[in-house]
Amino acid sequence: MAKSEFTVVHNWTTDTRDPARWIRSHLTRNKLLLALIITGAISNAGLAAALPLFTGAAFDAIVSATPNVGLLVRAAFLLLLSQAIRAAMQFGRNFGSEVLGQRLERDTRQELYASLLGKSMAFHDFLPTGDVMARAANDVRELALMVAPGLNLVFGSANFLIMPLIVAPTIHPSLIVTPLLFAVAYAIAMRAYLADLRPATEEVREAFGALNAGLAQSIEGVETVKGAAQEDAEIHRFQHDARRFRNAYVAQGRIEARFLPLLLLGVAQGLAFWHSLRLYSNHVISVGDVVAYMGLIALFGFPVFVSLFSYAQVSSGLSSARRILALIRAETELDQNEDGYVGKMRGAVAFENVEFRYQGIAPGVEEMNPPDAENTRPALHNVSFSVEPGQTVALVGQTGAGKSTAAKLINRIYDVDQGQVLVDGVDVRDWNLAALRGQISIIEQDIFLFSRTIAQNIAFGKPDATPAEIEAAARSAQAHDFIMSFPDGYETLVGERGLMLSGGQRQRLALARAFLVDPAILILDDSTSAIDSATEDLIQRAIEAATQNRTTILITHRLSQIRWADKIVVLRQGEVAAVGTHEDLMQRSPAYRSIFARF
Repeated sequence: MAKSEFTVVHNWTTDTRDPARWIRSHLTRNKLLLALIITGAISNAGLAAALPLFTGAAFDAIVSATPNVGLLVRAAFLLLLSQAIRAAMQFGRNFGSEVLGQRLERDTRQELYASLLGKSMAFHDFLPTGDVMARAANDVRELALMVAPGLNLVFGSANFLIMPLIVAPTIHPSLIVTPLLFAVAYAIAMRAYLADLRPATEEVREAFGALNAGLAQSIEGVETVKGAAQEDAEIHRFQHDARRFRNAYVAQGRIEARFLPLLLLGVAQGLAFWHSLRLYSNHVISVGDVVAYMGLIALFGFPVFVSLFSYAQVSSGLSSARRILALIRAETELDQNEDGYVGKMRGAVAFENVEFRYQGIAPGVEEMNPPDAENTRPALHNVSFSVEPGQTVALVGQTGAGKSTAAKLINRIYDVDQGQVLVDGVDVRDWNLAALRGQISIIEQDIFLFSRTIAQNIAFGKPDATPAEIEAAARSAQAHDFIMSFPDGYETLVGERGLMLSGGQRQRLALARAFLVDPAILILDDSTSAIDSATEDLIQRAIEAATQNRTTILITHRLSQIRWADKIVVLRQGEVAAVGTHEDLMQRSPAYRSIFARF
């Protein structure tokens, strides 16, 4: 099993070695449904083969020198009875396959969603959201369609190929020749057809993913698009992606149009008719036998015609399974370390010769890896500093100096490449991941709020919080007054990503969310950058109160916040340039003075 930050234990396991085994491991857990489908498919084909036999018997009863009405009635009764049973068995087969397809879709979606939540940020950094959504929605749906109608028709039609081979020799042994030749030719033609179809369906799925990814980016960045008046450019980009998808779909259609079994069926029917007439003219078989035999040959029409779309559906489903498995099987360097350290955190933090560089995402989805990801300059190099429990430390430096990166190593959003990050003297990699992150809160400049109520967003890290606790956290973050200005108060829906709120309001809700969980370590990553000057003093007092008896890591350019830090760490191009207090660094650190020369 691949490493994971978060693991859901299912009451089933899957074989992820390849798409076929993975799909089979899902399907075989539903043995009763499979038995219903198999029984229904075999019964359907067998009773379909009985239809021409009863029809042939009826012909013989009528065209004979002395018509036999009793035999005709018996044939008609058996025909009606067999087809009634066939209808019931076919209903069971179709019902079972539809349920099986829906279960496959449900379980796959659950497995994929849990897998995505368990991947590290190194995995998600370069993964286009639109393509992930295409895999999680459209590709998963393709798996259900692969089962019903895809595999349902493929398996059912396979039995229609077998029945003429079994029944035709009972009329006359030589009549097996045409069905046998057709079955062999059909198998060879389908093998070549599927070999051409597989890359075509894979290109269709890939093109759809690229189309969806481009659309998602344009919608998410619509404000930027409009602000730069680039609507026409984005339309052309979308048209390019849509054209690629259309061309891939048309290419698949061309392959399907060259479907040789249709020609083989016509040849087989002509050959069978000629052969049966020869036997009839030689008085070897009766006219009813000719009718029955041609009815058996007509059974080949079902697998030929359904193969036009059922095999394409199965091929598309397998291509979708490969895309889904690429996400599920992708390795991630982080794991939840369930047996790791789980003690109550005091808040001591130490960086010891830390080096870190951003990598491409894990194997399994190489097509999404950024080029030359491993040749990038280290984001942090030989970084060492320490923070005592309860201290407030400010990380300062120019943009790109590595401040946010350092903060994300503390709660293992990323893992170091070299060196150690210690919390309470324990390497963060030796902590139980849930215990580590549950005692650390990080508030970033780009605040993410869910499309839920204000109360639910504040209580996100503590879902069982009482309304009184939520309100207290909001008051501490100076958010209560603006929350109550809304007609629905704490039950106000904030909209997608909280865009109905101002930047300052979103950041105060994020502060309230952090205050509620009462973390041992609080990381504020430029979290007050969007707060207006009138509110800054109030927020400053709230932060000062929140930092009491709590380790606080400040990443900010506000001199008013930096000055009251117990320690300041100056980062420059990923390295520690200086460590000290504000007064000390102003005297001896040119790098620090250059940052605040404007003050």
